[in-house]
Amino acid sequence: MNVIDLFSGCGGLSLGFIKDGYTVKKAVEIDANIAKTYKMNHPEVDVIVDDIRNIAQSGIFKAGDADIIIGGPPCQGFSMAGARIRNGFVDDSRNYLFKHYFEVVKTVKPKAFVMENVKGIMTMRNGKIFEEILRIFSDSDMLDGMPYKLHYKIVKAVEFGIPQKRERMIIIGTRNGDFDFNEFWNRTKEEILCDYPNYFDAVTVRDAIGNLGSTTVTGSIDNPKPITEYQKYLAADIKEITNHTRTNHSKLAVDRMSRVANGENFTALEENINSVHSGAYGRLCWDEQAPTITTRFDTPAGGRFIHPIENRTLSPREAARIQSFPDDFVFYGNKTSVCKQIGNAVPPKVSYFLARLISKIIESEV
Repeated sequence: MNVIDLFSGCGGLSLGFIKDGYTVKKAVEIDANIAKTYKMNHPEVDVIVDDIRNIAQSGIFKAGDADIIIGGPPCQGFSMAGARIRNGFVDDSRNYLFKHYFEVVKTVKPKAFVMENVKGIMTMRNGKIFEEILRIFSDSDMLDGMPYKLHYKIVKAVEFGIPQKRERMIIIGTRNGDFDFNEFWNRTKEEILCDYPNYFDAVTVRDAIGNLGSTTVTGSIDNPKPITEYQKYLAADIKEITNHTRTNHSKLAVDRMSRVANGENFTALEENINSVHSGAYGRLCWDEQAPTITTRFDTPAGGRFIHPIENRTLSPREAARIQSFPDDFVFYGNKTSVCKQIGNAVPPKVSYFLARLISKIIESEV
């Protein structure tokens, strides 16, 4: 089946679908630096580097272009209490991103779509945003008489054998809603276990990054032998692994990190640390899961991202491992861009599960 990936980022959501045998025909990403990472890892995909406002109704997309549309449109301006509705949408300029995701779905008419968003979307604006999403995609008049049935679930990364406490909302739209969503979810899990018996096992930081060893200036290291089942799942038959670089921290930052033990954070320093993050200067524990990997995992004050035993923050490769990216996936761009790519990505182990779930749902509709 064919896929269009909107708001693709570096391609975390695409990776799972590609692994399950789908063909990603087009991907849309506004940031050229991030799009380069997608292109270099997936040269077979037509990557459109543009603002979705310019392409949603430009004729680039046509009915039948894809069986599945995937992506995570921001919804920050959606459905303010008492806001005026115009053309079916709440009249807020910040909604264009979501509107254009909707417009592409309306134009292409896929068999299903997958939307990833923040966990809090259900409670934003007293639940009005979420209600609006459900309403619009279920509106027959707005979708040329072809509405979708929506299914949604909070997805916890740790439950997919990923070593981080990331939680996200997944919304799935299908043509036919006459099935038990939870039953399909559980059957998908059972089938994956037949292929990968350790897929959903609990994974720790040590399980994920324990074999990577020291960072290098170039970021390239000899491909280490995988030891744990998680490392084996992400391993690739390549000579070297890339992106294993360390951030050059100030002497002050290194001194602070040296005084923080496993599981501790800035409160152990007894200093006035200026950070909005409660986990600032937090050190990871080998035998636990990491918190959510964010776009600032290279910054000690950005959260709990200090290496379990070294006085540095996580390398991009370590963060990618914790996000479940395969070892042969290469991130391109400067440090800020690479951190953004990894932190904003959908963990590929989650997307692979979703790909198998969607194929099972569509097969049942035939």
